[in-house]
Amino acid sequence: MTDTVPDRGQITAALSDQWDALTRLVDGLPEDRFRVSTPLPGWTVFDVLAHVIGTESMLAGEPTPDLDVSGEHIRNDIGALNEKWVESLRPLAGSQLLERFLEVTGGRLKTLAGLSPEAWAKSVPSPVGMTPYGRFMRIRLFDCWMHELDIADALEVSIAEGGGRAEIAFTELIFGLGRSVVKGGGAQDGARITFELTGPVTRTLHVAVVGGRASLVENLDGPADVVLTMGSGLFARLRGGRTTADAHLGGFTVAGDTELGNRLVRGLTFTI
Repeated sequence: MTDTVPDRGQITAALSDQWDALTRLVDGLPEDRFRVSTPLPGWTVFDVLAHVIGTESMLAGEPTPDLDVSGEHIRNDIGALNEKWVESLRPLAGSQLLERFLEVTGGRLKTLAGLSPEAWAKSVPSPVGMTPYGRFMRIRLFDCWMHELDIADALEVSIAEGGGRAEIAFTELIFGLGRSVVKGGGAQDGARITFELTGPVTRTLHVAVVGGRASLVENLDGPADVVLTMGSGLFARLRGGRTTADAHLGGFTVAGDTELGNRLVRGLTFTI
């Protein structure tokens, strides 16, 4: 998968829709519901929204808060950076946090609308290394989409998990799947694997391991050694490390090499 530059209009519109979706989830939420734990260790609903604010504030050029942070859920420098923003916002009430969210994301949309084509295509640092700014914004869409799932799961409310935003987010969700197949699942050279995602985002993903490296391919050169079938929602949560396969034993099926399949479904996590 190459770092092509996504369409600015599509990505900006999707980000706007995604931030509206997050707003709908928390608008009018009682204060105690803001403090409900999410699938992300150490973070509440409040903290997840604060994290989105922090990242967008940083992209807007605001300095990172100078705070000391700690916690078992902080595992690396990026985690510590994220936590500084979250900690700086924790004194706010939930309604105040939402006001800040609307202010920051509104400003970001204006900035994105005013970017030149050259700035949109410029290579910049991102969570996946140097990449075009437009692709970084697609990663932002993916991140915010995943956080919509986090908040909805924490509040135990149903949301539409398909549609245009999900389709774009899945572009990033399947990026690096081959690495997870080898590193997380221990697939050996020559292995042929198919992931059947049954919806609401439907995908048939073929992965071939050649020379110790696994890559997404359009078609396998023979029958799949293992076929993993599951809904796209479970796939997303497993990829994002939000849950475990053992917590959803009835949510997926493994056909073919069950030993490999069971390793694969338990080795899908890739997010930081």
